[in-house]
Amino acid sequence: MSAIAKENHSEHQTSIADNVIATQRENLAISTKGRGFGPQSPRDLNSLVGTNPINFSPAPAYTEMNLCNIHFHKNAEHSGGEFTTYAGNGNGQGVTSGYQYSGKLTKAELMTVDHAVCSSEHGALISGDTIEVHYVYSSAQVSPGPTLGACLNEAINNPQLRVETQVFVLVNDAKALDFSTLTALDIKNGLHQALNMLSNSGEAIQYLGSTTGPSYNQVGSLFQVSWSVHPKVAKVNIDTVGNWCEGNVFKEDHAHGVRNLVTNPALLSPMK
Repeated sequence: MSAIAKENHSEHQTSIADNVIATQRENLAISTKGRGFGPQSPRDLNSLVGTNPINFSPAPAYTEMNLCNIHFHKNAEHSGGEFTTYAGNGNGQGVTSGYQYSGKLTKAELMTVDHAVCSSEHGALISGDTIEVHYVYSSAQVSPGPTLGACLNEAINNPQLRVETQVFVLVNDAKALDFSTLTALDIKNGLHQALNMLSNSGEAIQYLGSTTGPSYNQVGSLFQVSWSVHPKVAKVNIDTVGNWCEGNVFKEDHAHGVRNLVTNPALLSPMK
């Protein structure tokens, strides 16, 4: 167990200086200025400020679209609700940055499991970690599959995209939510759907933005995305997340890194 714990925590040893993040944000501003990029994501959900002039129609409700992908990021990419504790600058490439659950967990919930969970070159998930799950929906006639590519097809190169977003905290508790249940799929009313997304995690905050991920720390995302981010964090059994990583239709086996929070008003949509 000590070896696993060492592996799990190894990624926490590197954290870049504030000025590196500032430089990345400056490069993002330079690379997008005057080029017509639409509003970007992620953002501080508590701030309504945004001056990006690009407007597009919000995507339909997810119940009127096809689920095309599910993936998650270690730590929340957004800040708001019950996930406002800054994890730190990380390595500058999205690892160990982002935002964490701001509530308290019991010692039992935080007990270390005796096996690696969703391990990658940056370590594995541990009890107490926060993840932001993205249920990605497309207006195109597509089926669930790996990456954003599953949301596009040859018939429509510019489908409307919606991301239903739920933040979870991983706990060592067999009675907590089961991730396999939360990601169960089937066809409903002729559309691919995630059947058991939470409905008790607060009214979703809606805004217009883009795709995310650390590859966009210094360049703009080209995609237009309607976001729905629920403010309350739910507890999920860490072992069920590990089981999902061992095999799913999306070929997801680890947590993705996070994009820097977008703070430049010129790259943010106005929120009501």
